[in-house]
Parts: sequence; C-alpha cells; structure tokens
Amino acid sequence: MRVGVLALQGDVREHQRILESLGAEAVWVRRKEDLKNLDGLVIPGGESTAISKLIGIFDLMQTLREFVATKPVLGTCAGLILLSDQVEGRLDDQELIGGLDIVSSRNAYGSQANSFEATVQYEDTTEPVAFIRAPKILDTKSAKVLATYQGQPVAVQQNNILAACYHPEITGSTHLHSLLITEIDSRQ
Repeated sequence: MRVGVLALQGDVREHQRILESLGAEAVWVRRKEDLKNLDGLVIPGGESTAISKLIGIFDLMQTLREFVATKPVLGTCAGLILLSDQVEGRLDDQELIGGLDIVSSRNAYGSQANSFEATVQYEDTTEPVAFIRAPKILDTKSAKVLATYQGQPVAVQQNNILAACYHPEITGSTHLHSLLITEIDSRQ
C-alpha cells in the first residue's frame, strides 16, 4: 500500500513515520506525477493559505481535486480547512480543494499562543493530540463525527475523506492513520 503525504508544508516526516509504523509505504507528494499509483493521501497541517498558494504554484489543485474525489484522504488541521467545502474566515484568494461537505472556521481555537494538547474521544478509544491554531468544525452536515473534544466534533468522515482539527502526528497518535489505512484496504 502506497500512501502519499503532501510535502509542501507541515509535519511531513511525522506523518510518514506513523504511516510506515502501520505498514504503509509513505511517499512525499510535491508534483502531479507523485500522485500516480497512490492508494491514499495525507494532507498535513501548516498554514492553510500558504499551502493553498503552494498548491497553485506547483499546479496541483485540479489533480488533487480529482484524487480526493476517488481515493481515501486524511486532512489534519490545515488539511481539514483545505478539504472543507465552506470555510469561515477564508481569505478571498485562498483556493480550496474541497470535497468535504462541512463548514469549518480557521484558527477558531485561538492563536499560536493558545495552542494546547488535549485528549479526544473516539467511539471506542481516546488519544492525546495537539491543537495548534486549530480550526473548528461549525457544521458537520452529512459527515460522520469520528472524534469529539469537550462535546464538540473535532474529526469527521464523509465517504473517502477523513479530516481532523488537530495534529495527531505531534503526539504520535495513530488512530486516524489507522482509519485511513482501513479505508484504503476496504477499496482494494
């Protein structure tokens, strides 16, 4: 199983390590050609506006949209913003990949100084994660809630797309990556 990690900004190596620890071959994605022959993709956190601009510079937007429409994808923090169909606080020139029918809000948990680690609740387990300038999910619409924090949705799934407001890779949490691999397995 080959899983790409969008390598334009963010914790690329940390996501790669988690995927490899779960038995996947993890490859960096920086060009359209890098998306060929992948079974899934992780879009890491970072700064969503900067990542959006880099996607444009590398002419990846249309190819990413086509990939997201058919293959399993996990977006964390900025990745959730980029996958959201609607984003409160989105800059006028910020282009989104879309595909995830939710409404999110950029930096809704506060500034960098307000970053924190917390335990999120999944259906059958808990894990420590990091919220860094994290977005909030304002409306899950038809997406299934995968995890909550203080009763609020912080991770969702809609069809082949999984997304979280937080950074699991910083704390070494593997639950979301395992769900991504399960989603890939179910399609092979």
